[in-house]
Amino acid sequence: MNNAFGIGLRSEHYQDVLDGRADGLGRIGWFEVISENYMDTQGRPLAVLEQVRRDRPVALHGVGLSIGSTDPLSPAYLGRLSALIGRIGPVIVSDHLCWTGVGGRITHDLLPLPHTEEAITHVARRLIEVQERLGRQILMENISSYIWYEQSEMPEWEFLGEIVRRSGCGILLDVNNIHVNSVNHGFDPLEFVRNIPGEAVGQIHLAGHTDMGTYLFDTHSAPVCDAVWELYGQTVAHLGREIPTLIERDAEIPPLAVLIAESERARTVSDRALASLNPAAGEATRR
Repeated sequence: MNNAFGIGLRSEHYQDVLDGRADGLGRIGWFEVISENYMDTQGRPLAVLEQVRRDRPVALHGVGLSIGSTDPLSPAYLGRLSALIGRIGPVIVSDHLCWTGVGGRITHDLLPLPHTEEAITHVARRLIEVQERLGRQILMENISSYIWYEQSEMPEWEFLGEIVRRSGCGILLDVNNIHVNSVNHGFDPLEFVRNIPGEAVGQIHLAGHTDMGTYLFDTHSAPVCDAVWELYGQTVAHLGREIPTLIERDAEIPPLAVLIAESERARTVSDRALASLNPAAGEATRR
Protein backbone atom coordinates (compact mmCIF):
# COMPACT_ATOMS: atom_id res chain seq x y z
CA MET A 1 0.00 0.00 0.00
CA ASN A 2 1.35 3.41 -0.98
CA ASN A 3 -0.29 5.05 2.04
CA ALA A 4 0.25 2.93 5.11
CA PHE A 5 -2.32 4.54 7.43
CA GLY A 6 -5.95 3.48 7.50
CA ILE A 7 -9.11 3.29 9.60
CA GLY A 8 -11.89 0.81 10.10
CA LEU A 9 -14.91 1.34 7.86
CA ARG A 10 -18.05 1.46 10.03
CA SER A 11 -21.67 1.93 8.95
CA GLU A 12 -21.91 5.21 10.90
CA HIS A 13 -19.43 6.71 8.43
CA TYR A 14 -20.64 5.20 5.17
CA GLN A 15 -22.17 8.38 3.78
CA ASP A 16 -19.29 10.62 4.84
CA VAL A 17 -16.81 8.27 3.16
CA LEU A 18 -18.87 7.96 -0.03
CA ASP A 19 -19.38 11.74 -0.21
CA GLY A 20 -15.77 12.50 0.70
CA ARG A 21 -17.00 15.12 3.15
CA ALA A 22 -14.57 14.70 6.04
CA ASP A 23 -11.48 16.90 6.19
CA GLY A 24 -8.33 14.84 5.73
CA LEU A 25 -10.12 11.86 4.22
CA GLY A 26 -7.75 11.99 1.27
CA ARG A 27 -4.91 11.13 3.64
CA ILE A 28 -6.55 7.82 4.56
CA GLY A 29 -4.82 5.22 2.45
CA TRP A 30 -7.08 2.19 3.08
CA PHE A 31 -10.01 0.83 5.02
CA GLU A 32 -10.49 -2.35 7.01
CA VAL A 33 -13.82 -4.13 7.49
CA ILE A 34 -15.01 -7.04 9.60
CA SER A 35 -15.24 -9.92 7.11
CA GLU A 36 -18.35 -11.52 8.61
CA ASN A 37 -20.35 -8.30 8.19
CA TYR A 38 -20.08 -8.68 4.41
CA MET A 39 -19.92 -12.44 3.85
CA ASP A 40 -23.66 -13.12 4.09
CA THR A 41 -25.24 -9.99 2.66
CA GLN A 42 -26.10 -8.79 -0.80
CA GLY A 43 -27.50 -5.51 0.50
CA ARG A 44 -26.24 -1.98 1.03
CA PRO A 45 -23.16 -2.85 3.14
CA LEU A 46 -21.67 -4.93 0.34
CA ALA A 47 -22.58 -2.31 -2.27
CA VAL A 48 -20.86 0.36 -0.15
CA LEU A 49 -17.79 -1.82 0.30
CA GLU A 50 -17.53 -2.40 -3.44
CA GLN A 51 -17.79 1.34 -4.07
CA VAL A 52 -15.13 2.12 -1.45
CA ARG A 53 -12.89 -0.59 -2.90
CA ARG A 54 -12.92 1.15 -6.29
CA ASP A 55 -11.17 4.14 -4.70
CA ARG A 56 -8.96 2.63 -2.00
CA PRO A 57 -7.47 -0.69 -0.90
CA VAL A 58 -9.49 -2.74 1.57
CA ALA A 59 -8.40 -5.24 4.24
CA LEU A 60 -10.66 -8.03 5.49
CA HIS A 61 -10.43 -8.74 9.22
CA GLY A 62 -12.25 -11.82 10.49
CA VAL A 63 -13.56 -12.76 13.92
CA GLY A 64 -15.06 -16.17 13.17
CA LEU A 65 -12.30 -18.44 11.86
CA SER A 66 -11.78 -19.98 15.32
CA ILE A 67 -8.41 -21.34 14.26
CA GLY A 68 -7.65 -22.74 17.71
CA SER A 69 -10.87 -24.71 18.19
CA THR A 70 -10.94 -28.50 18.17
CA ASP A 71 -14.06 -28.36 16.01
CA PRO A 72 -13.36 -29.11 12.34
CA LEU A 73 -12.76 -26.12 10.10
CA SER A 74 -16.02 -25.06 8.46
CA PRO A 75 -15.99 -25.59 4.66
CA ALA A 76 -19.07 -23.35 4.42
CA TYR A 77 -17.39 -20.52 6.29
CA LEU A 78 -14.21 -20.78 4.24
CA GLY A 79 -16.27 -20.90 1.06
CA ARG A 80 -18.09 -17.67 1.93
CA LEU A 81 -14.82 -16.00 2.93
CA SER A 82 -13.17 -17.13 -0.30
CA ALA A 83 -16.08 -15.72 -2.32
CA LEU A 84 -15.78 -12.35 -0.55
CA ILE A 85 -12.03 -12.30 -1.18
CA GLY A 86 -12.65 -12.97 -4.86
CA ARG A 87 -15.25 -10.22 -5.05
CA ILE A 88 -13.38 -7.51 -3.14
CA GLY A 89 -9.73 -8.29 -3.88
CA PRO A 90 -8.43 -7.30 -0.44
CA VAL A 91 -4.81 -6.32 0.11
CA ILE A 92 -4.78 -8.09 3.51
CA VAL A 93 -6.83 -10.92 5.00
CA SER A 94 -6.56 -11.52 8.75
CA ASP A 95 -8.16 -13.17 11.76
CA HIS A 96 -7.32 -13.84 15.42
CA LEU A 97 -5.05 -16.36 17.10
CA CYS A 98 -7.77 -17.74 19.35
CA TRP A 99 -10.80 -20.00 19.54
CA THR A 100 -14.39 -18.75 19.52
CA GLY A 101 -16.37 -21.90 20.22
CA VAL A 102 -16.36 -25.67 20.57
CA GLY A 103 -18.86 -28.50 20.18
CA GLY A 104 -20.76 -26.44 17.65
CA ARG A 105 -21.42 -23.65 20.16
CA ILE A 106 -20.25 -20.12 19.36
CA THR A 107 -19.22 -17.92 22.30
CA HIS A 108 -18.98 -14.68 20.30
CA ASP A 109 -15.73 -13.97 22.11
CA LEU A 110 -12.03 -14.27 21.27
CA LEU A 111 -10.71 -16.83 23.73
CA PRO A 112 -7.00 -17.43 24.40
CA LEU A 113 -5.11 -20.63 23.74
CA PRO A 114 -2.71 -22.43 26.07
CA HIS A 115 0.84 -21.77 24.93
CA THR A 116 1.85 -25.38 24.43
CA GLU A 117 3.58 -27.50 21.81
CA GLU A 118 0.33 -29.37 21.26
CA ALA A 119 -1.55 -26.15 20.52
CA ILE A 120 1.20 -24.96 18.15
CA THR A 121 1.01 -28.18 16.15
CA HIS A 122 -2.79 -28.04 16.03
CA VAL A 123 -3.04 -24.38 14.98
CA ALA A 124 -0.20 -24.53 12.45
CA ARG A 125 -1.77 -27.52 10.71
CA ARG A 126 -5.11 -25.76 10.47
CA LEU A 127 -3.53 -22.53 9.22
CA ILE A 128 -1.78 -24.38 6.42
CA GLU A 129 -5.14 -25.86 5.41
CA VAL A 130 -6.88 -22.46 5.54
CA GLN A 131 -4.20 -20.75 3.47
CA GLU A 132 -4.31 -23.52 0.87
CA ARG A 133 -8.10 -23.22 0.71
CA LEU A 134 -7.99 -19.42 0.31
CA GLY A 135 -4.97 -19.47 -1.99
CA ARG A 136 -3.12 -16.81 -0.01
CA GLN A 137 -1.29 -16.00 3.19
CA ILE A 138 -3.35 -14.69 6.09
CA LEU A 139 -2.24 -12.64 9.09
CA MET A 140 -3.00 -13.78 12.63
CA GLU A 141 -3.59 -11.21 15.37
CA ASN A 142 -2.38 -11.50 18.96
CA ILE A 143 -5.42 -11.10 21.22
CA SER A 144 -6.05 -9.51 24.60
CA SER A 145 -6.51 -12.03 27.42
CA TYR A 146 -7.59 -12.06 31.03
CA ILE A 147 -6.52 -15.54 32.13
CA TRP A 148 -3.33 -17.59 32.03
CA TYR A 149 -3.34 -21.38 31.55
CA GLU A 150 -1.36 -23.43 34.04
CA GLN A 151 -0.48 -25.72 31.12
CA SER A 152 1.30 -22.98 29.17
CA GLU A 153 4.91 -23.87 28.47
CA MET A 154 6.21 -20.64 26.92
CA PRO A 155 5.52 -16.89 26.71
CA GLU A 156 3.00 -15.54 24.22
CA TRP A 157 5.62 -14.16 21.82
CA GLU A 158 7.37 -17.52 21.52
CA PHE A 159 4.02 -19.22 20.90
CA LEU A 160 3.14 -16.74 18.15
CA GLY A 161 6.55 -16.90 16.54
CA GLU A 162 6.56 -20.68 16.36
CA ILE A 163 3.12 -20.75 14.74
CA VAL A 164 4.36 -18.28 12.13
CA ARG A 165 7.45 -20.38 11.46
CA ARG A 166 5.53 -23.64 11.01
CA SER A 167 2.51 -22.36 9.10
CA GLY A 168 3.89 -19.55 6.95
CA CYS A 169 1.20 -17.15 8.15
CA GLY A 170 1.94 -13.49 8.85
CA ILE A 171 1.34 -11.36 11.92
CA LEU A 172 -1.22 -8.66 12.53
CA LEU A 173 0.45 -7.04 15.52
CA ASP A 174 -2.06 -5.40 17.83
CA VAL A 175 0.00 -3.00 19.93
CA ASN A 176 -2.89 -2.22 22.26
CA ASN A 177 -3.32 -5.94 22.98
CA ILE A 178 0.37 -6.24 23.83
CA HIS A 179 0.00 -3.38 26.31
CA VAL A 180 -3.20 -4.82 27.80
CA ASN A 181 -1.64 -8.25 28.28
CA SER A 182 1.58 -6.80 29.69
CA VAL A 183 -0.45 -5.13 32.43
CA ASN A 184 -2.81 -8.04 32.99
CA HIS A 185 -0.08 -10.71 33.08
CA GLY A 186 2.95 -8.72 34.22
CA PHE A 187 5.54 -8.79 31.45
CA ASP A 188 7.64 -6.23 29.59
CA PRO A 189 5.77 -5.29 26.37
CA LEU A 190 9.05 -4.56 24.59
CA GLU A 191 10.17 -8.11 25.25
CA PHE A 192 7.16 -9.23 23.22
CA VAL A 193 8.02 -6.88 20.35
CA ARG A 194 11.70 -7.81 20.31
CA ASN A 195 11.10 -11.55 20.25
CA ILE A 196 8.59 -11.99 17.46
CA PRO A 197 9.72 -12.52 13.84
CA GLY A 198 9.61 -8.89 12.75
CA GLU A 199 9.76 -9.75 9.06
CA ALA A 200 6.37 -11.50 9.42
CA VAL A 201 4.55 -8.38 10.65
CA GLY A 202 2.27 -7.24 7.83
CA GLN A 203 -0.07 -4.92 9.69
CA ILE A 204 -0.47 -3.11 13.02
CA HIS A 205 -3.63 -2.33 14.97
CA LEU A 206 -3.98 0.58 17.39
CA ALA A 207 -7.02 0.83 19.64
CA GLY A 208 -8.27 1.97 23.03
CA HIS A 209 -9.11 -0.05 26.13
CA THR A 210 -10.89 0.43 29.46
CA ASP A 211 -9.17 0.39 32.84
CA MET A 212 -11.29 -1.83 35.10
CA GLY A 213 -9.17 -1.12 38.16
CA THR A 214 -7.60 -4.55 38.61
CA TYR A 215 -7.13 -5.26 34.90
CA LEU A 216 -7.35 -3.66 31.48
CA PHE A 217 -10.26 -4.61 29.21
CA ASP A 218 -9.91 -4.41 25.42
CA THR A 219 -13.08 -2.53 24.48
CA HIS A 220 -12.12 -0.61 21.31
CA SER A 221 -14.32 2.15 22.71
CA ALA A 222 -11.75 4.84 23.51
CA PRO A 223 -8.91 6.78 21.90
CA VAL A 224 -5.44 5.23 21.81
CA CYS A 225 -3.77 5.99 25.15
CA ASP A 226 -0.32 7.52 25.64
CA ALA A 227 1.27 4.23 26.73
CA VAL A 228 0.14 2.52 23.53
CA TRP A 229 1.36 5.43 21.39
CA GLU A 230 4.75 5.14 23.07
CA LEU A 231 4.86 1.38 22.50
CA TYR A 232 3.83 1.89 18.88
CA GLY A 233 6.76 4.23 18.29
CA GLN A 234 9.13 1.75 19.91
CA THR A 235 7.67 -1.05 17.79
CA VAL A 236 8.13 0.85 14.52
CA ALA A 237 11.69 1.77 15.52
CA HIS A 238 12.45 -1.88 16.31
CA LEU A 239 10.96 -3.16 13.05
CA GLY A 240 12.77 -0.42 11.13
CA ARG A 241 10.14 0.08 8.44
CA GLU A 242 6.76 1.64 7.86
CA ILE A 243 3.98 -0.88 8.57
CA PRO A 244 0.34 -0.56 7.43
CA THR A 245 -1.31 0.77 10.59
CA LEU A 246 -5.00 0.86 11.41
CA ILE A 247 -6.97 2.87 13.96
CA GLU A 248 -9.60 0.45 15.28
CA ARG A 249 -12.84 1.59 16.94
CA ASP A 250 -15.83 -0.72 17.42
CA ALA A 251 -17.87 0.95 20.17
CA GLU A 252 -18.80 4.53 21.05
CA ILE A 253 -17.98 5.39 17.45
CA PRO A 254 -16.84 9.05 17.20
CA PRO A 255 -17.20 11.36 14.19
CA LEU A 256 -15.06 10.34 11.25
CA ALA A 257 -12.82 13.36 11.73
CA VAL A 258 -11.72 12.02 15.12
CA LEU A 259 -10.49 8.76 13.60
CA ILE A 260 -8.78 10.61 10.77
CA ALA A 261 -6.94 12.71 13.35
CA GLU A 262 -5.80 9.57 15.19
CA SER A 263 -4.58 8.12 11.91
CA GLU A 264 -2.56 11.28 11.32
CA ARG A 265 -1.05 10.91 14.78
CA ALA A 266 -0.04 7.36 13.88
CA ARG A 267 1.68 8.71 10.78
CA THR A 268 3.54 11.29 12.88
CA VAL A 269 4.64 8.76 15.51
CA SER A 270 5.81 6.34 12.81
CA ASP A 271 7.71 9.04 10.91
CA ARG A 272 9.47 10.19 14.07
CA ALA A 273 10.39 6.64 15.05
CA LEU A 274 11.91 5.96 11.65
CA ALA A 275 13.67 9.33 11.56
CA SER A 276 15.29 8.50 14.91
CA LEU A 277 17.01 5.59 13.17
CA ASN A 278 18.42 7.91 10.51
CA PRO A 279 18.65 11.49 11.85
CA ALA A 280 20.13 12.81 8.60
CA ALA A 281 17.14 11.56 6.63
CA GLY A 282 14.76 13.02 9.19
CA GLU A 283 16.47 16.42 8.96
CA ALA A 284 16.26 16.35 5.17
CA THR A 285 12.55 15.56 5.41
CA ARG A 286 11.95 18.49 7.77
CA ARG A 287 13.67 20.85 5.35
